[in-house]
Amino acid sequence: MNYYKSNYLILGTRRAAWLSLALAILTIFSLPAEGQKLKLQQSNPSGIYKPGEQIVISLSAEDQETDSVTVEVFKDFSKQVYAERVAVSSDGEVIYSNTFPGPAAISCKVTAGEEWAATGLVVDPENFEPGYARPADFDAFWKREKKALRKLKMNVKMEPENGEGEGFECYDTEINCTGPKPARGYFARPVEADANSLPIVLLVHAAGVNGDWCKSKPSSALNYARMGKGALCFDLNAHGMLNGMPEAYYDSLAAGPLHRYFYQGFDRRDDFYFKGMYLRLQRTIDFLTSQPEWDGRRIIVIGESQGGGQALVAAGLDKRVTAAVATVPAMCDWGGPLAGRKGGWPDPVNASGNSSEVSEAVSYFDAAHLLKNSRATLFVEIGLIDRTCPSSSIYAAINQSKGRKIVYTVPYRGHHLEQEEFLETWKEEVLRKREDFIRHFLR
Repeated sequence: MNYYKSNYLILGTRRAAWLSLALAILTIFSLPAEGQKLKLQQSNPSGIYKPGEQIVISLSAEDQETDSVTVEVFKDFSKQVYAERVAVSSDGEVIYSNTFPGPAAISCKVTAGEEWAATGLVVDPENFEPGYARPADFDAFWKREKKALRKLKMNVKMEPENGEGEGFECYDTEINCTGPKPARGYFARPVEADANSLPIVLLVHAAGVNGDWCKSKPSSALNYARMGKGALCFDLNAHGMLNGMPEAYYDSLAAGPLHRYFYQGFDRRDDFYFKGMYLRLQRTIDFLTSQPEWDGRRIIVIGESQGGGQALVAAGLDKRVTAAVATVPAMCDWGGPLAGRKGGWPDPVNASGNSSEVSEAVSYFDAAHLLKNSRATLFVEIGLIDRTCPSSSIYAAINQSKGRKIVYTVPYRGHHLEQEEFLETWKEEVLRKREDFIRHFLR
């Protein structure tokens, strides 16, 4: 694999999502502190280490009421390898030092009362592999599913939205699917565009049912439809839910049929919930590529967390997808627990107690297996202290792809950006680069 760096890391040939959603998540999950008094530094600021390279983590503490802190270090988000109470000073003290001979994800957290700080790193990331084997009939399974989907005559219902804006139109759209639920979302496009002139943008959503971030919105579809010289944009909700309904509708789904949907049928391949979700992805892409305005070249899928996982899945399911922007993506390396690592959200193998039935069933829906031989460009953001979607799981997935990878590893980021003091740094060095990538793609 070839590597070259920019701020944190950009992967080469072997080896991010929505601004409004990202800022909303930061607002919700950021801490109200004025600034952390505990400061961690790594010997390699990128958080990326070669096999055998010395790792040194230092801590300085300003205005602390105590002269010692608790240090916890975890390997692969599954095994605590160090836990000590250590002395610190304002000048800085080495609190952890080690080397690892091969792939390893390391997270370090220090705590003093209610104050805390954390940093993460990864060793030899290009050599992470899926924790279980790709099923022998994997390609045959998905070939059958896509054949059945395309055999079903496409039936599309489109209801125009009011106030879409001059020069653009937006529709509340439903597309039948073998899912079993239909694909539903908002579809926006320029009113008068030439044939073969527009790229496709598919927006996909983070986990949940009744949160604002789970719902498709006309404004999101229209924002991307206006980019560049115009685009065909579909904001797809993950569950085939009706759009624009009262809150009670979504609350009832969350408490009823979609309660813990991510484990539904996880021990039976044909009943696993994600099968329907992935087929709705494929159906929506088929709908969008049937539009006469599509330029026949560009398709980008954009999402965060569960949406990031869907973006990677789309890049693996459909060779027409040319780019995926995946921020802290889920659904990666569910077999990780079988190799002593934490799997990506929702970590079904671990949740089942490493059940062989679950391992076999979910392996057909793992982005780590779907990405094999994909040639789409992947723009991926990885939080190196993310316990929900661990770095090891994401690398195990994207390492299977044959396309270009642009990867930003963020040592101070968990699944959200809880360490508020890094917000401006993150905006400048990660978020802006993601936005630039999307604009360049849609220019």
